[in-house]
Amino acid sequence: MSSQTELARLTIEQYAERFRAEMVPLGDRFSYFFATPPLNEEEIKEYLSEPIAALPPAIAKGLPPVSICLVPYLDRATGKDNRCYVSMEKPPSNRSVFDARSSAKNDVFLLFAVEDRDVAEYHYRLYRAIAALIASSLDGEARDSYFDQIREELGAHVHGEVDEGSWKLKQALVRRPASTHRDSKAFREYALQSFIDTLTLYLHGICCDIDVDTGPRQLPSRYVRKRLDLLKSLYPPPANYAVYPEDLKD
Repeated sequence: MSSQTELARLTIEQYAERFRAEMVPLGDRFSYFFATPPLNEEEIKEYLSEPIAALPPAIAKGLPPVSICLVPYLDRATGKDNRCYVSMEKPPSNRSVFDARSSAKNDVFLLFAVEDRDVAEYHYRLYRAIAALIASSLDGEARDSYFDQIREELGAHVHGEVDEGSWKLKQALVRRPASTHRDSKAFREYALQSFIDTLTLYLHGICCDIDVDTGPRQLPSRYVRKRLDLLKSLYPPPANYAVYPEDLKD
């Protein structure tokens, strides 16, 4: 295990390169490395084995090699130096970030700050990062089917979204009605962010018992269900995992 002195103030790119050879394989697509303190067996299950096992096979197959790095803190510098660093000490709140991503050679490093963080939030961030990786190469049936669903919702003037990112892009889009009915850049940006947000919800729901937040910005439940049904058809859950409570069998 590396010392704290070795880990202090490495950029995420330096960290990825420094510990590439120390990554522990976890299945075909994943590997992991944790800084300090070491994880016990139960924590490895909670942070790594169980959330990865819950991934639909089609999702796992579509990913590049992914290395998950669990570090104490991540510190994003301010001013001209806007780089993100691995830190052994808690940074000021205005510089503290939960996750970061570094692409190196043919693989991807996902770094998560786990000190003073809730594991449920970690699961959300992990699945959001995976959803973004899938979205970066989204094409074919998955892209066309999901974008058609979004066009249907826009045509029906359906209000709301499943998360903040897609909500903001949707509001910007509907203020320009002409953009909602064609394959505009604004439409593509919104639809892709909506895919990321909805896929995050789908993956998180397979792994964990979660509730969908309600509120004035929330997509109506019947449309949430339609999206999840679509993702279920595109990316069926692994055996013995359920999308909905009624999918569970004795």
